[in-house]
Amino acid sequence: MSIQHITRREFLRRSASLGIVGAAAPWALNLATIGEAAAANAPGDYKALVCVFLNGGNDHGNTLVPYDAVSHAAYAQIRQTLATPRDSLAATALNPAIALPDARQMALAPQLAALKTLFDSGKLGVMLNIGTLIQPTTLAQYKAGSVPLPPKLFSHNDQQSFWQSSQVEGAPSGWGGRIGDLFLSSNATSTFTCINVSGNAVFMTGQNAVQYQVGASGPTALRGATSLYGSQACASALNSLIRTGGSRTLENEHSAVVRRALDANAQLTGALAGLPALATAFDSASPLATQLQMVARIIAARSQLGASRQVFFVSIGGFDLHDNLLDQHPTLLTHIANALNSFYAATVELGIANAVTSFTASDFGRTLSSNGDGSDHGWGSHHFVLGGAVNGGRFYGALPSVSVNGPDDVGQGRLLPTTSVDQLAATLASWMGVSDADLPLVVPNIGHYSTRNLGMFRAG
Repeated sequence: MSIQHITRREFLRRSASLGIVGAAAPWALNLATIGEAAAANAPGDYKALVCVFLNGGNDHGNTLVPYDAVSHAAYAQIRQTLATPRDSLAATALNPAIALPDARQMALAPQLAALKTLFDSGKLGVMLNIGTLIQPTTLAQYKAGSVPLPPKLFSHNDQQSFWQSSQVEGAPSGWGGRIGDLFLSSNATSTFTCINVSGNAVFMTGQNAVQYQVGASGPTALRGATSLYGSQACASALNSLIRTGGSRTLENEHSAVVRRALDANAQLTGALAGLPALATAFDSASPLATQLQMVARIIAARSQLGASRQVFFVSIGGFDLHDNLLDQHPTLLTHIANALNSFYAATVELGIANAVTSFTASDFGRTLSSNGDGSDHGWGSHHFVLGGAVNGGRFYGALPSVSVNGPDDVGQGRLLPTTSVDQLAATLASWMGVSDADLPLVVPNIGHYSTRNLGMFRAG
């Protein structure tokens, strides 16, 4: 029996057991019901997925820039004072393994030079015009309102949620967490399946899997675990109550959750303490870099944690640049390039680059047209996927026209996505080991698409 069938059976078994508690039960109670299972995967079979979320809606127009003379001229005329000069793009112009149609060329922003090296070495791919959709949608269908669309387009909260879950704000689970659901039984300690290093995100919550939150410096200590009101004796008494439990259902469930948190923190703290320091340098002044450094360290501790499949989430904010785009966006791009470059180098150092894939995501893209000092909320965008297993040095998807009110534009240069986030989710889930039959458990709308796999991973 395949690993995929084993994990699906475990997923369904746990779903049934959670049904006893009730569909409306708080996630904390759900966590307490998840028993730890022996790892189902073979020793050494490990994969990790890392979502790098750019909060606020990244300006893709100045991230991946038209470079051929005709396209850049059109881009500069539309963007006006926001346009990146063509002569500053020569060093980051991309030469993909498969040329773009119509002799078109694209270049990375100058601040992303480190990513060009990864693109050239075949480790980084570029996803073109990807965004939230419910089903494939043409411009005519959009204008006629003849197909369902993601609700509340161009809204930060709702589009963040739709990117991460395929549902609007308030969604109970995200597709990263739903991938985690299918691999809970593959990990000796299911708590370490979905790990968030930047707070809380619906992307990381599954039907059963619950995101375990850590900080960039390691596990977050629980209040009262070691000292309560300045007293170790009080903390010991509290720990005794937690470990003993009681006669009431809610009391026992609460104690079970807290015990799990205490045990997980102790296990992760011990595992990290026993690791040698990474030789790869990370920028200690960059929050994104320090988050990814912690992800690398947790991956290094995978054997001690009994982890076979893991999903991680990190993020960086500041991308809602209606104003001061030219002042602030280059700094943000520098953080992304340096952090991703260091993270990939760390996976190489750990000998596990082929088993770790990271990708960028954001609320939405932005308008190609300038508002004078920045750009406004858009829809489709360009993003990156990085890892040793990625068939990089290529573009994936369709390159949009450089125009306003053109064939790919719903207004002001807002791109109508030609590739859906659901297709990306299905591609990444398949790489993680989710079977075709189980893809609807991760991506409920995937049945609307004839192409479920974008083909961005090398065979084998």
